[in-house]
Amino acid sequence: MGQHKHVRVAVIGSGFAGIGAAVRLRREGITDFVVLERADSVGGTWRDNEYPGCACDVPSHLYSFSFAPNPDWPRTFSGQPYIRAYLEDVVDTFGIGPHLRLGREVLSARWDTRELHWVVETDGRGAGPTTYTADVVVSAGGPLSDPRMPDIPGLADFPGPVFHTARWDRDADLRGKRVAVIGTGASAIQVVPAIQPEVGHLTLFQRTPPWVMPRHDRDITRFERAVHRAVPATGALRRRGLWTIRELQVQAFTRHPGELGLVEAIARRHLAKAIGDPDLRARLTPSYRIGCKRILLSNTYYPALAQPNVDVVTSGLAEVRGSELIGADGSKAEVDAIVLGTGFHVTDMPIAERVTGAAGRTLAETWRGTGMRSLRGATVDGFPNWMTIIGPNTGLGNSSMILMIEAQLDYLADYLRKLGSLDRGGRGRRAALDARPGAVRAWNDHVQERMARTVWNTGGCTSWYMDSSGRNTTIWPGTTAEFRRATLRVDPAEYDIVRQAPADVPADAHAPAAKEAVR
Repeated sequence: MGQHKHVRVAVIGSGFAGIGAAVRLRREGITDFVVLERADSVGGTWRDNEYPGCACDVPSHLYSFSFAPNPDWPRTFSGQPYIRAYLEDVVDTFGIGPHLRLGREVLSARWDTRELHWVVETDGRGAGPTTYTADVVVSAGGPLSDPRMPDIPGLADFPGPVFHTARWDRDADLRGKRVAVIGTGASAIQVVPAIQPEVGHLTLFQRTPPWVMPRHDRDITRFERAVHRAVPATGALRRRGLWTIRELQVQAFTRHPGELGLVEAIARRHLAKAIGDPDLRARLTPSYRIGCKRILLSNTYYPALAQPNVDVVTSGLAEVRGSELIGADGSKAEVDAIVLGTGFHVTDMPIAERVTGAAGRTLAETWRGTGMRSLRGATVDGFPNWMTIIGPNTGLGNSSMILMIEAQLDYLADYLRKLGSLDRGGRGRRAALDARPGAVRAWNDHVQERMARTVWNTGGCTSWYMDSSGRNTTIWPGTTAEFRRATLRVDPAEYDIVRQAPADVPADAHAPAAKEAVR
C-alpha cells in the first residue's frame, strides 16, 4: 500500500542543482521540503560518471558554490571523486540529509487544477511507492543525467560488454582487450588516454573531431591551501579572477566569432606538437570554427591517439556484426568491448514525458514543434508552480554552470516569497503562479534573436546544443552577470495568479482555472 505525504516543495534530483536548491530553501526558512533522488546516494552526474580519468573542465574554485567555498581542492581541475566528496560535504554541512529521499524515482508529476498542487508519484523499489503532493516542484535533474544510447544495427547482439561512460561497468576487465570507444566528446577524450596504456588495442570511432586546447592543470600546493583556509578572502579573490577572465571571453562566442582565430591557432599548434603523422593530424583537425562545439581540454588525448595500439576511424560506427564493428566507410575492427561516449538526452529531457500540466498535456507535448522553451530558463506557461533549474537556454560554452544555478536559485527564492504572500492574502484560498504565454514567447524570441549571431549557430557544426529542428535550446547567449541580473527578481507582469476555487464550486478537472494579474 502506497504512502501519501504533502510538502511545501518537492525537489527532483540531488546533483549540484538539487543540493543548491535544498540549501537555498533552508536559508529562506523553508524546511517543509523533500529531495527526491532515484539513486541511493547524492551527486548527480558526479556520482554517475565514474569512468577512468573523469574530471571537470572548469577550474575547481569556480566549479563550486559561492556559499560553500572549498579551500582544499587538490588540483586546479579536480577529478570526479573530489567533486562528489565536495557535494556530500555540502549536504552534511548544511543539514540536507533529513530532507533526502533516496531510491525514489519520480514516475509522474501531475498538476491538480482543483487543489492547486502537484501530485508526484514515486517508485520506492523495496520500500514501495509513495505519492507526494507539493505546492511547488523544482526539477533539478540536469541535462547530463540520462545517457543517450545510439541506434546502431546489431549493437544489441554484440557478445561482449557494452556500456556508456556514465554507466561504467566496474566488472569489465579491459586489460589486454580490444576495445572500441564510440564518440569524441568530453567523456571520450578523458577515457581514451586513461585506458589506452592497459588495453591491447583501442579503436576510436570519430564522426567529428573536437577542438582540443591545452589543459593548464597542476597540483594546488599545501601553502596555497593553507592560505585559503586562513584567509578565506584569498579563495574568493581567486574565484573572482577565474570568473572575470571567462566573462571577458564571452563576446568572442556571442558577438564576434572572428575573434576566436587566435584560440584556434593555439589549438592547431597543440595538435601539431602531439601528432607528427600528417595523415592522422589531418583526420583530427576540425573543419568548423572553434567554439561551435564545446572546446575540450586535454594534454593526454592526442599523445594517446599517436600510440601504436590505437586506430582512429573517422567515418563513425555504422553497424555491428557479432564482434566485428563496421565503419561508415567500410572499415572493420574486431573488438572485445564497446565503450559508448555518445552523450545525453539534453534537448529531449526524459522528465518532460512524465510531467502533466494544467491543460492535461505533458511538458514534452507542449514543447513538441517549438522545442524546449521557458521563461528565464525556469518556468513554463500551463505548468503553475513548476520550476526547472538548468532549464532551456541556461547552458554555458565557456564558464561554470554553478554560476547559472545560483542565479536560478535567486529566482526560485523570490518566486517562493511572492507565492507565500499570495497565500497569506488569499483568505484561505491557495494560489499558484503561472507564466504568461506572451512572456514565455517574448523571452525566447529575445534569446533566439541573440543566438543567431553566436558561434554556436554560425560556426558550421552540428552539436548537442541543437535540437532535431536545428534550434539552439541549450546555451545562454550572454554573460553570467547578464543572466544573474535577469533572474534576480520575479517580474510580476510576466505571471498570472491562479486562485483555488471556492469550496462550494463543483470540481471540474478540465475547467480553466480563474486567473488574475500579479500585483
